[in-house]
Amino acid sequence: MATIPIYTIGYGNRSLEQFLALLAEYRIAFVVDVRSQPYSRFNPKFSRGDLENSLKQHKIRYVYMGDTLGGRPKDDSCYIDGRVDYTKLREQDFYQAGISRLRTAWEKQFRVAVMCTEIKPEECHRGKLIGNTLVEQGIDVVHIDEFGHEKGQNEVNQSITGGQLTLFEANEKMSFSRKIYF
Repeated sequence: MATIPIYTIGYGNRSLEQFLALLAEYRIAFVVDVRSQPYSRFNPKFSRGDLENSLKQHKIRYVYMGDTLGGRPKDDSCYIDGRVDYTKLREQDFYQAGISRLRTAWEKQFRVAVMCTEIKPEECHRGKLIGNTLVEQGIDVVHIDEFGHEKGQNEVNQSITGGQLTLFEANEKMSFSRKIYF
């Protein structure tokens, strides 16, 4: 039996109605909001309170996790020269706690969509950071892209890197033969 993946979705310039229709299409039961600041000046219907109420009317549960999985953490140690360093962020206990909660949802096979603002997963920390962390733990991730279509994490990574190996991946491939497996 196939397992249900963790989905991700961005709302971007979608209307609330389009967003809700996609959630219905993918039969999402939980929206996990990973925005560090869960408000929208440009689209107030996606501000935390309004969104939570709209989701509730459609029998979808809202879970705020921007404090653990947000792309702009409050912890200054996660920044280098004013920019978030995903390597440092991944090491934080709060981030690992957030990933653990997503893992629990996946193990229970809940239909979860991790949500942020950016409509393209390649331009969002859900595609650059959260998706990779989950895949490394053996959890399938499916991104609902700007067209409402499914993209796997590998496809998102290919878009981000233009098909080039990252330094980490290159080192992993070179050191692979030196690893010993028991």
